[in-house]
Amino acid sequence: MTLLLTHYRANLLNMAKLSIKGLIESALSFGRTLDSDYPPLQQFFVVMEHCLKHGLRVKKSFLGYNKSLWGPLEMVEKLCPEAGEIAASVRDLPGLKTPLGRARAWLRLALMQKRLADYLRLLITRKDLLSDFYENSAVMVEEEGAVIVGLLVGLNVIDANLCVKGEDLDTQVTAILDQKNYVEELNRQLNSSVHGLQGRVDNLEKSNSKLIEELAIAKNNIIKLQEENHQLRNENTIILMKAQQQLEVTQVDVDVELDTYKKSRQGLDEMYNEARRQLREECQLRQDVENELVVQVSMKQEMDLAMKLLEKDIHEKQDTLIGLRHQLDEVKAINVEMYSKMQTSDDGMKQKNDMITRLEEKTNQITATMKQLEQSDKDLLSQTRTLAMSFVKCASADTEHQYKLVKDISF
Repeated sequence: MTLLLTHYRANLLNMAKLSIKGLIESALSFGRTLDSDYPPLQQFFVVMEHCLKHGLRVKKSFLGYNKSLWGPLEMVEKLCPEAGEIAASVRDLPGLKTPLGRARAWLRLALMQKRLADYLRLLITRKDLLSDFYENSAVMVEEEGAVIVGLLVGLNVIDANLCVKGEDLDTQVTAILDQKNYVEELNRQLNSSVHGLQGRVDNLEKSNSKLIEELAIAKNNIIKLQEENHQLRNENTIILMKAQQQLEVTQVDVDVELDTYKKSRQGLDEMYNEARRQLREECQLRQDVENELVVQVSMKQEMDLAMKLLEKDIHEKQDTLIGLRHQLDEVKAINVEMYSKMQTSDDGMKQKNDMITRLEEKTNQITATMKQLEQSDKDLLSQTRTLAMSFVKCASADTEHQYKLVKDISF
């Protein structure tokens, strides 16, 4: 029984798929708004009616037992307030006397509103409400209902303007669906599918034969490969044992070399530390030498400046001494001349004596000045030599230049 119900649901699902697909394709090729007389649309409503009727519970009324679609569809307005407008319009339609007619009118209005898929989706998600109207094996309760609702979304591309009349919807419309043609079309499509599947089966059988042959070849290859693998494993075991032995010997050599390396490394570290210490000392010594050199350069510059000042002072004093010597020579000449005139002139003897006395005093003064200048020159020369010798001791690298300088100063 369960298998029969499943088969019936599958047939309804296939009919719904074909009906919805044919309606969409024909409507798109039709190219304008659909009306109530459009055959694919009529077939669609009959198929939907069969799907919604499947598994309906029998309701008992004062007129007897009946199955009504209007009950579950009327529940939609409680789940979606927007559906209340359709339900109110259905109730207000003149001439509608049966629940089946109201259900048919509701389906047409929902399709024109392009909300049929949305309303039915809300309905099938409420299993608790559907259980009051449908059996557990009904299409709308099982997975086929969700598939059909998903297919209904494609109908939103269709524009329909349907005439809803109560007297037409209340009557049975079995004549609307040309069941023979519909079943023949379904049979034709199924035969086409069967032929296609048969061709695929033949191809698969051929492929299967080839695969069986290839599998036999592959098995033989696998056996050969397993034998080769076994042989390789044995060879690998032998090679591994030899490698292990060689590795042990090598490990001993490595340990010896490592000990030697550690000892060498320790000696190298000591040499490196000693070299670093010597480098630091050399750097410090170099820094001290550079500082001393800076001091010596500064002293040399000061000595050069002092030597220039001394040379200038000596030259000035020498010029003064030369001038005084010229004056002394002139005085001596005058004195000689006056002495000569004194001998020849007695009358001016007294005057000349006075003049000679003054000249002698002046000569004595000039002689004393010259002695003082000569003594000052000697003192300056002694100071210059002392400074030069000090500079020679401070800057021994420039010995030849200092010796020349001292020699020039000593003139």
